[in-house]
Amino acid sequence: MKSLDTIPTGKIERAGKLVKTGVKIGGNYVKYYGKKLVDPQTSKDTLDQDNAEDIYDGLKSLKGSALKVAQMLSMEKNLLPRAYVEKFSLSQFSVPPLSAPLVRKTFKKYLDKYPEEIFDEFEKDSVNAASIGQVHRAEKDGKKLAVKIQYPGVAESISSDLALVKPVAIKMFNLKGKDSEKYFKEVEHKLIEETNYILELEQSDEITTACSVIPNMQFPKYYRELSSERILTMDWMDGAHLGEFTRTDFDAELGNTLGQALWDFYMFQIHKLRRVHADPHPGNFLVSDDAKLIAIDFGCIKQIPDDFYVPYFELAKEENINNDKIFMEKLYELEILTPTDSEEELIFFKALFKEMLTIFTSPFHKETFDFGDEGFWSKIANLSERYSKDEQIRKMNGNRGSKHFLYINRTFFGLYNLLHDLKAKVNVNHFEQYIR
Repeated sequence: MKSLDTIPTGKIERAGKLVKTGVKIGGNYVKYYGKKLVDPQTSKDTLDQDNAEDIYDGLKSLKGSALKVAQMLSMEKNLLPRAYVEKFSLSQFSVPPLSAPLVRKTFKKYLDKYPEEIFDEFEKDSVNAASIGQVHRAEKDGKKLAVKIQYPGVAESISSDLALVKPVAIKMFNLKGKDSEKYFKEVEHKLIEETNYILELEQSDEITTACSVIPNMQFPKYYRELSSERILTMDWMDGAHLGEFTRTDFDAELGNTLGQALWDFYMFQIHKLRRVHADPHPGNFLVSDDAKLIAIDFGCIKQIPDDFYVPYFELAKEENINNDKIFMEKLYELEILTPTDSEEELIFFKALFKEMLTIFTSPFHKETFDFGDEGFWSKIANLSERYSKDEQIRKMNGNRGSKHFLYINRTFFGLYNLLHDLKAKVNVNHFEQYIR
């Protein structure tokens, strides 16, 4: 893959790149409707494929927040057409890396030395390039290390990048009204945190130390003296990316073991630490040769305040979903319903969230749950498809729920998808022994 010698860092440069992408997409629609006139049965699949290709090609050269949003969207398997999911998922670990001269320049700027002056060995070619940074192998004092280097200009362009992708997000998620700004501010705040590698180092140390009680989990050690706000050094961890592993012929017992470790890891964070690794995509987990699950990249950590945690998990209880009074109280507490809702909106969204929560919280209503059960996933897919086409939703204010839903729901959707890929059966309450 060809490396990048430069990345557009100015607002005008980056906006110009996205405008060019928009022109290409406009051309794709012209071609599609031209074919549609000739053949009314023409499928949208080709249009989706062309658009996904052009959008991804435009974003991968920009890197940063715009590409991170694509990465987030790639996890929404039931929201986007398949072409978009497949293409955007490449942003997890397959984008053009920085060239060696640009890497050396970054080291000189943030650690005041070139990499060869710091490490005994440093591989100039990256082994993994994603949305915000890329990873290089290194060695020092006999230790194998992974060095993550942030792309130039990423931190400084967050606000302007989000402003550019906002119109697309508003349309895609049916965000209306003044309250929509709180969701974009939440994303912006999280992305700013993700570009602060000193914060990531501190969070990584704290969370991995706390989670060391969970069996079948491993974590890298982080090295403060070899890190800065744009460079992060940690132990090199050998293993296959979880996405690669789940495409192999692994046995059910191993899938269950890894799935249980993953479930316990997340439940421990949520219920004990009240903060959680909120980026559960396959590129952030490895499977070691000795069948341990390795968690990496703690840049995106979501704090869970009590005023959200309490009603959120009260709504996970089956008896509360079926108790109309309690159910309505929690919907208001979580800002799913508002005092300004019309009677029509109250009836509609109450029914929608009752159906949604009944399905989505079903793992919490059993002692063991099989995430490989295709019946569970077909219910989620059918619900998503049905409501994505519902004209009533499009006419109503799509802003529903506290800003905290954004990353907490993302966490659970990502976790469920990983457990599904592992075909894991988990003991739902197994984690409780580690938080007593």
